[in-house]
Amino acid sequence: MDSMKRRLSSAPRASSIDHGADADLAKMGYKSELPRNLSMLSVLGMSFAIMAVPFGLSTTLYITLTDGQSVTILWGWVLISLISLSIAASLAEIYAVYPTAGGVYYWSAMISTREWAPIASWICGWLNLVGNWTVTLSINFSGGQLVLSAISLWREDFAPTPWQTVLMFWAVMLVCFLINAFGSRYLDLINKICIYWTASSVVIIMIVLLSMAPKNGGFRTGEFVFAHYDASASGWPAGWAFFVGLLQAAYTLTGYGLVASMCEEVQNPAREVPRAIVLSVAAAGVTGVIYLIPILFVLPDVDFLLAAASGQPIGLLFKTVTGSSAGGFGLLFLILGILLFAGTGALTASSRCTYAFARDGAIPGGNLFGSTNSKLGIPLWGLVLSTLVDCALGLIYFGSTAAFNSFTGVATICLSCGYGLPILVSVLRKRKMVQHSTYSLGKFGFAINIVCLCWIALAIVLFCMPVSLPVTASSMNYASVVFAGFASMSMIWYFVHGRKNFTGPPVPKDINNVVEGEAVNGMGEGAAAGYDSKGMGKEV
Repeated sequence: MDSMKRRLSSAPRASSIDHGADADLAKMGYKSELPRNLSMLSVLGMSFAIMAVPFGLSTTLYITLTDGQSVTILWGWVLISLISLSIAASLAEIYAVYPTAGGVYYWSAMISTREWAPIASWICGWLNLVGNWTVTLSINFSGGQLVLSAISLWREDFAPTPWQTVLMFWAVMLVCFLINAFGSRYLDLINKICIYWTASSVVIIMIVLLSMAPKNGGFRTGEFVFAHYDASASGWPAGWAFFVGLLQAAYTLTGYGLVASMCEEVQNPAREVPRAIVLSVAAAGVTGVIYLIPILFVLPDVDFLLAAASGQPIGLLFKTVTGSSAGGFGLLFLILGILLFAGTGALTASSRCTYAFARDGAIPGGNLFGSTNSKLGIPLWGLVLSTLVDCALGLIYFGSTAAFNSFTGVATICLSCGYGLPILVSVLRKRKMVQHSTYSLGKFGFAINIVCLCWIALAIVLFCMPVSLPVTASSMNYASVVFAGFASMSMIWYFVHGRKNFTGPPVPKDINNVVEGEAVNGMGEGAAAGYDSKGMGKEV
């Protein structure tokens, strides 16, 4: 009851008001507490920033160089881009009906039966929350590693110590925290700049690499770029190595769903955010192709790149092709700029996800972490918690570098499962809840949803696999262990607290009647009718 009152409390608003969107949000049981100062282009830029295509592909390049090289790098990217576009479209279809910061957590409750709504939202919410935390962690930690790898451009034998790596990671987290805490009013501008910075960086890198390659090693053949496949370094059977190598593309194309948490800061979210999600994935897919093809044409010796002491081959690649350390750093600097946008955007989305889940009582200290700061216009304590959790998880690197590297897989698995659960429930309920969506997939909806679910089921298996064989304690992929650890913690908390105190987000008492409603202002009439003036569920 307390959490419900907080949802509808009259918290101060910081800036522009969208009364239509606020009214729709109130019908879903929440009081609008955040300023609606983000545009569609800004959300698109944020989604694009979180995926951070050149950065994501660069920091995970060692995976595909081991598991198949050109075919896995290029065609694996194309395959995952098409699958991700299908998932994004499936999410956009649901999002247009239920535009709240809870995102997949709220959707799972709304499209489930009343009996299963609390447990469905609990499972999906924790998957989404852990996915948000670990994707932010993996982006900023790999960013810290990339910053340190710049030193190896001048000292090729430089290998950072665990202390140096963790401290650099904390420094990156601090910068992203400060931007989010005190620069929130500029997030709209920052997200838009990201689009231009990323596009310009890709063009500059392409021009420099292609123009300087003839002087420093020449070009690979077209056959190598588009058809070369060598998985001998992986130890896996040749065909299976291709699928293991898809982690590079899948990890990069994962964060588009995170921007659902930003909808309560967007004008007309039911229209703009779904559009931004789909367009950002399409733009990321095209950007990746444009970035990867020139790199493959100028790719130095693969064994040489994999032997990089820093563990990050992209800086060495830039140095080799440009013929100088300064040239290599110049290109690496562009990637580091993308890192800053990615880390900031991921932490923004993570803080909003934490805030949305906490205000419904699913996180210990929900009264604190589910509140907003009136002066800053952000969920400050949700931001603090997200930052502290990531910084604490970074300490695992002292015990096992292999265990930490598994967070990349965990982030991908958690977010994929979080995306998949509402899609699965929608399919099981014959897609009745989205039949009036303004972004309906129409007669192709079932087929697209099934493809998404099949891929997610395969991804859970794939991303628990080590990059190469034979497996040792230091090279083992501990994603399944880390995933099980988070799942155990959420399960324990459910029995300690959730079973008696958590009822899920505010949904109608008779959720089945929602399917009869027509779509009005981005949500069904049935959904709108399911709340009384206090936001409490009532019989429809």
